Amino acid sequence: MAARLDLDLAPDPGLDLGSGTDTEKFAEARACSVLERMPKWLICVPLVVQWLWLSARYGGPTVPSAANPHLTAGGLVGEGKLEYFRGMGPLARSLTADHCAVVNDGPPGEASLARATQAMAQAGLAFPVVAKPDLGLCGYGVRLLHDTAALQAYLAAFPRGETVVLQRYLPQEGEAGIFYARDPVTGEGRVIGLALRYFPRVTGDGRSTVAQLVAADVRARRIARSPRHQCSVPPDSVPAAGQQVRLATIGSTRVGGLYRDGAALITPELVRAVDAVARDMPDFRFGRFDVRFDSLRALGAGRGFTIMEVNGAGSEAIEAWDPDTGVLQGFRMVFAKQRLLFRIGAAQRKAGVRPIGLLALARLNRRQNRLVDRYPPSN
Repeated sequence: MAARLDLDLAPDPGLDLGSGTDTEKFAEARACSVLERMPKWLICVPLVVQWLWLSARYGGPTVPSAANPHLTAGGLVGEGKLEYFRGMGPLARSLTADHCAVVNDGPPGEASLARATQAMAQAGLAFPVVAKPDLGLCGYGVRLLHDTAALQAYLAAFPRGETVVLQRYLPQEGEAGIFYARDPVTGEGRVIGLALRYFPRVTGDGRSTVAQLVAADVRARRIARSPRHQCSVPPDSVPAAGQQVRLATIGSTRVGGLYRDGAALITPELVRAVDAVARDMPDFRFGRFDVRFDSLRALGAGRGFTIMEVNGAGSEAIEAWDPDTGVLQGFRMVFAKQRLLFRIGAAQRKAGVRPIGLLALARLNRRQNRLVDRYPPSN
């Protein structure tokens, strides 16, 4: 009899849900975590070493691509956002933000704009909308658009022949990444990690400009150093004392966003809700649902959330970037997810799923990285 996969990653009991109406009380000003401060190449070294060890143990470096057989490379790299949306059943679709898509293949500012506005009308979308590349990562190219002129400028700067996704803007301040895994042997689905995201922001003192506040904040100053991000807040504006100014549409750490470990929100109610969504997608076994939510208490109860995106086998254990998580514990969290991913991929391969070839995976990665460099700046 096949061994049951160990999906039991215990939640942290230290997160106080409180009233569940003020998510910002968990985003106190804190210095960047050790993992955030480490060079990316240095973080990759132990992860690559473990990946190579797991490759030898399970019979190949691309075994994880078998975890989600209906996605390009299982969602490791090179898959589009629309692949996840198109495979959704009625339940998953009802919990996903309305969206449409357009191929940007016309002359800049003309045919593509006409098709985009027509697609928006057919999908029932109105400004503001969030524009994002179908093929992207880490919030690159994601922009909040308030009118037709902004959409026209976005399409003019977007690579020709590539697909743009336009999605209903979700105004909730609460954002989370919910990590899901399903045992292909027993069929048990679990939420194995949850990260709370907080947008980069500064608090006014009535005297300093936004640029000065950003320069004085160890986390917010990342936004000024991000070459593919454009802050839409006027740098010379002076916020009132105590006024909080949100600096970005996205909450990525590359622009100063904050990730907190929200494992205490992993309740039976949330697990049931997320498992139902995952089962309404074709053979989805491993990945992360990025959602906006109304309140912490509602999220813990498995309600009041809307899916923005889904990520597959390439999903990162972003809760490990919590400043309160030590570097060794952070690596342990990432290592545990990589082990589980290989075990699920190996079980799927045993059931007849064929992993992608290494050369094909490398081509997908190369194309994705090239496109990221050509996208309009995020905001």
